[in-house]
This record gives sequence, structure tokens and C-alpha cells, in this order.
Amino acid sequence: MLTKLTGGRIIDPSQGINDKVGDLYIQDGRIIDPPSDAKIDEEINLRGKIVMAGAIDMHTHIGGGKVNIARTMLPEDHAADVIARTELMRSGCGHAAPSTLSAGYRYAEMGYTAGFEPAILPVNARQAHMEMHDTPIIDKGGYVMLGSDDFLLRMMAANKDQEAINNYVAWTITHSQAVGVKVVNPGGINAFKFNQRKLDLDEENAYYGITPRDILHRLARAVNELGVPHPLHVHGCNLGVPGNMGTTLDTITGIEGLPMHMTHIQFHSYGIEGDFKFSSGAAEIAEAINANKNITVDVGQILFGQTVTASGDNMRQHAGHSHAHPNKWVSMDIECEAGCGVVPFKYKDQSYVNALQWMIGLETFLLVDDPWRIFLTTDHPNGAPFTSYPHLIRLLMDKTFRNDIMSRLHPEAQAASHLASVEREYSLYEIAIMTRAGAAKLVGLSDRGRLSKGAAADITVYTEHEDKEKMFSKPDYVFKDGQMVVKDGNLIHVSWGTTHVVKPDYDESIEKELKPYFDRFHTMKMGNHKISDDEIIDDGRGSLTVQPLHAGGPI
Repeated sequence: MLTKLTGGRIIDPSQGINDKVGDLYIQDGRIIDPPSDAKIDEEINLRGKIVMAGAIDMHTHIGGGKVNIARTMLPEDHAADVIARTELMRSGCGHAAPSTLSAGYRYAEMGYTAGFEPAILPVNARQAHMEMHDTPIIDKGGYVMLGSDDFLLRMMAANKDQEAINNYVAWTITHSQAVGVKVVNPGGINAFKFNQRKLDLDEENAYYGITPRDILHRLARAVNELGVPHPLHVHGCNLGVPGNMGTTLDTITGIEGLPMHMTHIQFHSYGIEGDFKFSSGAAEIAEAINANKNITVDVGQILFGQTVTASGDNMRQHAGHSHAHPNKWVSMDIECEAGCGVVPFKYKDQSYVNALQWMIGLETFLLVDDPWRIFLTTDHPNGAPFTSYPHLIRLLMDKTFRNDIMSRLHPEAQAASHLASVEREYSLYEIAIMTRAGAAKLVGLSDRGRLSKGAAADITVYTEHEDKEKMFSKPDYVFKDGQMVVKDGNLIHVSWGTTHVVKPDYDESIEKELKPYFDRFHTMKMGNHKISDDEIIDDGRGSLTVQPLHAGGPI
């Protein structure tokens, strides 16, 4: 079937196209060149409408152990947002921690066609993939967690060479069916098990004698040398701690030019100035990002209201459990690999700390110069549910709206921020970079985030509106792999997206060390730990897409 989308205002930063009227042709789920004489089976008039690639959420907690814990411990969250079963949709529920079904439906209705789980634990990877497998419409993928696992720390303590580390990292990526590597509080999750309650960048793990800086260097080198497109995805030390901006700045400069993505940077940008001993470090952090072209970040914007914080960083989650709202929380160990903490939380606009966190995130968005190196996230659900993205986009695009919201916040927080004086407003082109072309480039999706020949026909169509929250909340059309799935903001078809992975080469001799290790320390045998391709594509729900590696090698 050949479909023509006629006369839309195309915004495609991957080609440098900014609001150019043109036509798109779709055949067999792909965008093709204009055919010379082929019969058009369907033509859709998009004159006057904004046309972008489908949006990509490069950091969203949609599958895995801690998300499931959040779901089970928050029945009140399920009651807050219920999707009734229809002929088209199965029932779903949840606002901050939505069910798999709800997540897929809600993303598609907002114009998103892909979402990436940023913390797949190797031992829990099968569960994470099963949950993502049950998330309809959108493409999926995940970053596998390393950095606090016992096997890696043993290798480092034994001073194994970089080739050996690379081999283990490649084996783990391949058999966890991942598209990248994530570090959460490097070494800190493990150190918590040895009763360390904090771990700074150059502080040694009490048992292994390894520092977070050592871990970051080894893993960043491994990811780069293996040719994995997505840089090492780093949740740094001291999340949420006043004064942590010093650690963040040291992490940025200390990686010595290696590619590194720093996630939810808002939670790592705090100073200790003022009466509250809590201040914004956004200007200094943004300056460092602007100066270090090897660094990319996503923001992790907080927005006011009830949510749930769910993180592999059990060290920091334990430290914050007294702030739980409602008053219940979980902190747990997970085999030899990691742990997690789940703490419900309500961000309040009259709280000095929460109000300043809101401002710090927006300051960061507006002070980082290059939209190709900063990405729109709330660290769903930690800063806010992903359904708040249209509101966040309006904050970035509308200075008057932003300052009006700010004027209602805690007055001393307003005085501690320079946000009101920042004139910048994002353009539609910059939003398309952050949420489409740039996100695809960062994750390593060669055929997504663009509207050129050969790309998957993941397309979102909007009617431009002065109120950008309204515009981005309800697209006119969403096409997933060429199939219209949303019309006038409502779901009309349910499909199943692909799972994106990379498969770096490794030396199979690594298994001579891993098998006895699994036999001695794990509850799962090494063979069962490996996830086959067939498991990902089983029962017709989607497919597996292996993305290409880059050349790799030393920086």
C-alpha cells in the first residue's frame, strides 16, 4: 500500500529541514522517495499542519523490578487513572507507575513512538523485556546496569586489563538484549551492602578498594571501544545531596574526553549557598556541559504533584525514605548485582527545596546551548510522570507562562533563582531535536527520529497552537511503522513495536570464568541468564532490531 501525506509543514532536524512544506510517501512501513508513476492508494491532506518524526523518550522507567514494585505498593495510584476495556484496548491503570498497557497507549496518544528503559538489571533482564514486550505500539530498548555488580568489581580489584573488562561488558550487553550500558551511583549500590551510607567520586568501596572514578573510566572506555553508539549512561554519585554540583563538575572533567551521558542532571546540580544551605548550581553545570563536547545530558525535570521515586540507587533512596508520601517505602538487595529503592513522593510548589528543584531543571534546559546534547526527560516517574511532557514543553517554549508559574512558588526560592531573567524560548525545531533527531542519534537508532528515505515511518502530525501544552497533548495523527495508530488524539489501532539492541563481539572464553561464578553465587544458571532472540520476538508482538555499532577505539 502506498500512502501520501500531502502538504505538511515538515520539521526534520536530521536533514536540517525547518518548517518546509512538502509531501511524504509511505510504503511497507518505510518512508520512500516520491514515486514516478506508482498509484497512490491513500492520500491524507496535512496542509498547514506540523509534521515531525515520532517522539523518542530516551530515559523512562517502564519495565523491570523496581517499576513492578512501585505498581504493587501503590493501589491508590492505579485508582487515579483507569483505562476501561474497549473493543480496541485492554484495561489498564496507573498514573505515576502505569501498567504496561497504559504506558503504551498514553505514549502513543502524545505522539511518542519509542521509549527506553534506562536500568535493566542483568539478572532481571528477562522480566524487564517481558514487561516492555507487553507495552503496546511504541518501540522499546534498555540500558543494562553495570558498575555495582560483584563480578566486575572482582575483575577490577584483580587488576584485569581493559580487554577483559570489554569482553565482560560485551557479553552482558548481548545476553541482556540491551542497547547501551547504565551506571547507577557507581559502586555505591554495592557499598551500601557493606554499610557504607555514602560514596564520593574518589572514595574507595570498603570491600573492593575500588572508587567510582575507576568504575566510570573502565566502563566508559569499554562502551566506546566496543563501538556501542550510546555513551555510558551515568547516574552519578551523591544524587540529591546539597553540594553535589562539585562531584558532578569533577565527573565531567575527570572522564578525560570519553563520551559520557549524564542522566537526570537536575538531581546532581545542587549548591549549599543561602540560609537553607541549598542552592542552584545550574549555571556552573551548564557552563561545563557547553565547554565539554563529549558530554550529553538529560534533565530529569521535576513537576509538582504526586509521583513515586523508583531507583536502583538504594543508598540514596534509603537516605530519603523519611520523606515518603504516603508513608511507605521499599529498599532491597538484588543478588550479587545491585539493589533498589521505591519511595512515593509529592513535590510541593510551596516547598523551598521542591520549588528550587523545578527552577534548576528549567535553568539547565535554557542555559545549555546545544539542543543536540540535552534531552527532555522527567526521569519518569521520579521527577514526574511522562504524561506531563506537554506541560514541560510549554514551560520551555513560553517565557510568560514559565514566569507566571514561577511567581506562585515559594518566595525565597524565587529569590534564589535567576530563571525569571532568562529570555530564551525553545523553538519547534529545537523541540524536534531534543525529542526526535537528537534522541535517535544519542541512542544509536539509525532508522528512527528522521523523515528521510529508508526511515521507519514513525510520524506525528500536530495542529500548531499558541498553547504548546495543548498542541503536544493531542496530535492529529500518529503513524507507527506506516500504520495510523492515533487520529485526533485518540487511539484507533494497536500494534507492537520493535526492540532495539546492539550486539558487540566478545571472546567466548569469558564464559570459562562466568560459569563457575554463576554456579557458586547466583540463583540462576549462566545458560538461563542468557535471553535468546526468540524470546524477544515470541508470539508476534513486535520484532528485534539490531542497530549498527560504530568504529570504536580509543579517544
